[in-house]
Amino acid sequence: MAANSLKFGTSGLRGLAAELEGQAARRYVAAFLRHAALAPDGKVFVGRDFRASSPAIMRDCAAAIVAAGLVPVDCGMVPTPALALHAMAADSAAIMVTGSHIPADRNGLKFYLPDGEISKADEAGIVAALRDETVPDFAGAIADESEAAASRYVARFATLLPAGVLEGWRIGVFEHSSVARDLLTAILRGFGAETVSLGRSEGFVAVDTEAFGDAIFAPLPGWVAQHGLDAVVSADGDGDRPLLMDASGNFVRGDALGLITARYLGAQSVVTPVTSNSGIERTGAFSRVLRTRVGSPYVIEAMAGAPGSVIGFEANGGTFVGGNVKAAGVPLPPLPTRDAVLPLLCALGLAAQKGRAVADVVADLPLQHALADRLQDVPSEKSAAFLARLAEDADYARDVFAPHGIAALSQIDGLQFRTAAGDMVHFRASGNAPELRCYVEGSTEEAARDLLAWGLATAAREVG
Repeated sequence: MAANSLKFGTSGLRGLAAELEGQAARRYVAAFLRHAALAPDGKVFVGRDFRASSPAIMRDCAAAIVAAGLVPVDCGMVPTPALALHAMAADSAAIMVTGSHIPADRNGLKFYLPDGEISKADEAGIVAALRDETVPDFAGAIADESEAAASRYVARFATLLPAGVLEGWRIGVFEHSSVARDLLTAILRGFGAETVSLGRSEGFVAVDTEAFGDAIFAPLPGWVAQHGLDAVVSADGDGDRPLLMDASGNFVRGDALGLITARYLGAQSVVTPVTSNSGIERTGAFSRVLRTRVGSPYVIEAMAGAPGSVIGFEANGGTFVGGNVKAAGVPLPPLPTRDAVLPLLCALGLAAQKGRAVADVVADLPLQHALADRLQDVPSEKSAAFLARLAEDADYARDVFAPHGIAALSQIDGLQFRTAAGDMVHFRASGNAPELRCYVEGSTEEAARDLLAWGLATAAREVG
């Protein structure tokens, strides 16, 4: 097969939409189905996001499913966790057509076995099963279970919070082109909140919920003041990464949302990547905290071996439910894939139950001041060369970090430097897009801002 941009990253297959659409998508789906070894005539559920390329790629998925002797089922434009939940309830596989938060000219596929999201070993199995084949077109009708998938997802949260807990709260929903927008509104209203629709778009908008400095977020503080909002909520394109802004117009970091969720649900074990705030261990709230590389497959793999009730989350706030978790005494079934709605509800519900603002609940957390951003359009080979030189050339690293000093270095995923002052700078290349990411932690908000600005400027100079 010809070389192209398609590759597995931190969560699923990604690449240019023009290179994925057609036979490439069909071949990857055919390889997934060979690897999965599903029972004949079984269902395979398919969902998609709002990208212009997604409907055609969804039809390519259906063509490969039919060619494999299986039955495609259209779940429509639903959040990735809603698709996964619906497929798992039917003991079936699923495929989500989405590029998540990456630019609109790109797209991707997320694969799910009947027991949940695929692992890194499964990714290798799919690549091994790829064939240079021609998968025939399919123009027939596809069964539609979009309403059932959406309803099952909404019902999952029915007992998560006390009835009417959000009465008196006025919450803005930054809708843009997230497939979670209408369901998120319905769920919030179900708990008594008044919602305000904000920024709805009929065209696809690439929203990275970790890149708070992006221009797309500039109107949000003004909306908070204009509408007298207690909070603004949102999610990325496929609804598995949350966004929360408090009543003062400040963003809440994703790892803070994950931490609030883990505490709200009484988790005994927490699994989170190395990029999440180092203060999680300092809470003393969990019997075990396991650190992983960045990417949902790594979190899910570590969750499987964690003891007691288990919650996983990433620095982007996407939250996973493992075994033995209960909400208000009611078991919350496992969902081994990222979810955006769960952490948003836990944060809002906790604040409402305490009679406090979201900002106050976040301020109670013993976290370092943390920020993150990224350099876009950085070829992967340039990122790799920069990171390799930092790791292998001690003199070069000392020169780069001369303003701050180096006290310690971790290489779990990318390079995480502890400075002489006890702050942190973490560089890693994105697994999904040509981006070099920078994460920082500082003892004060000002220190974190200065460190992020320095980190981005330094990286831009070195890869430029």
